[in-house]
Amino acid sequence: MLNRILTLALMLSVVICCIFVFTEDPPELEQTGPLPILMYHDVTDGPTSDNPMVVTTEKLEGDLCWLKENGYHTILPRELTAGEPLPEKPVMITFDDGYVSNYRLLFPLLQKYQMKAAICLIVSLTDEDPEGHGHLTWDMCREMQASGLVEIASHTYALHNLEQNGDYFAKGVNGIQRKTGESSWQFQMRVLTDLKKSRDILQRELGTAPQLFAYPYGETEPDAEAYLRRLFPMTVITGRGEIGTLEGRYHLPRISVCQETQLGDRLL
Repeated sequence: MLNRILTLALMLSVVICCIFVFTEDPPELEQTGPLPILMYHDVTDGPTSDNPMVVTTEKLEGDLCWLKENGYHTILPRELTAGEPLPEKPVMITFDDGYVSNYRLLFPLLQKYQMKAAICLIVSLTDEDPEGHGHLTWDMCREMQASGLVEIASHTYALHNLEQNGDYFAKGVNGIQRKTGESSWQFQMRVLTDLKKSRDILQRELGTAPQLFAYPYGETEPDAEAYLRRLFPMTVITGRGEIGTLEGRYHLPRISVCQETQLGDRLL
C-alpha cells in the first residue's frame, strides 16, 4: 500500500512539474489583417463519398487552383509562430486526423502547385498503423515535413472519442473536455498527460516540437488551457466558419471545407 501511494505521489509530481514548465513566448507579429484557416479531413480519388467531410481529388485540386488564381499564399504554423514576415493574402490549410490519403493524394497536389498544408495527427492512430493502412506512417510524415510543404501538428494522442469511432457525443464529453465529477488528479492523468504525450512523440519522431494544436471537435476546456499554451504556440478550433486575424495565435477559427463548400462564397 505504501509503495502504491508513493508511486501515485511521484506520478502526480511529474504531471504537476510538466504543467508548470514554461516555454518562451513566441515573438510578436507586426503584421495585422485576416488569416483564413481552412479545415479538411480525408480525400478520395474515387466517387463522391457519403461522408461530406471526405473531398474528392478533383474538389481539392480545384480549391488549390482557386486560391492561387485569387492571390492567396499558403503559410505554415511555424512561419506564424516564428514571427516571420508573411506574404500578402496569407491562408493556412489544415487537415485533421492524419489519414493516409493526405500522403497519397494531398501531398502530390501540394508538390504540383508548390503549396503548403499542416496535418494534425491523432498521434495514437499513426503509432498503431505502421503499415499505413488507414493513417499516415511516421516515414510518410518525415518525408512530407522534409519537403518544406507540410508541417505535422497535434490533434491529441488519443482523445478523439476513439471508443465511439470518433463520433461526436451530442450530450456527452468530447475531446479534451473534463468529465462531470472528474477529480483534478483524474483529469491530469487522462487529459494533460495525453496532450504532453502527443507533443513528446511528435518531437521524438520528427525532430522538431509541434507548433500547432487542433482541438477535437473545436471543444475547448478551461482547465487545460494554461497547459496547452505552454505546450503549443498556436491552437485552432473547428468549424466556426469565421476568418481569424493575425493578431492572435490561440483559438483561431477555421472554415470547415466539405465536398459542397465553395471557397468563393466563404473567402470573398
